[in-house]
Amino acid sequence: VQLQASGGGLVQAGGSLRLSCAGSGNILSINVAGWYRQAPGKQRELVASILTGGTTHYLDSVKGRFTISRDNAKNTVYLQMNNLKTEDTAVYYCNADVAVVLGPSRRVNNYWGQGTQVTVSS
Repeated sequence: VQLQASGGGLVQAGGSLRLSCAGSGNILSINVAGWYRQAPGKQRELVASILTGGTTHYLDSVKGRFTISRDNAKNTVYLQMNNLKTEDTAVYYCNADVAVVLGPSRRVNNYWGQGTQVTVSS
């Protein structure tokens, strides 16, 4: 099972990006999922999360600008980022609790995707 993050890039302040986190492998479902970010010299922080039922939570500094969503049929979680600011510059990581099939059994494991760089220029 892998989580593949994509969609990062260079954008001017005020611009938009959409990040995707696609799961692959023997996935039954993606349960709780979140997007984290880590800027140089700073700790990784949780930016947004979405529960199995669709409830979302956001870091205060991104509320009203970022939207997390999911497509269960595609095992994909998205982060729509609008009105980007220079302080949003960071490497963004997706993380999820994923229900997987392991032989005759099922279990829930936690996975991280690789980071995707988001750079916002002034």
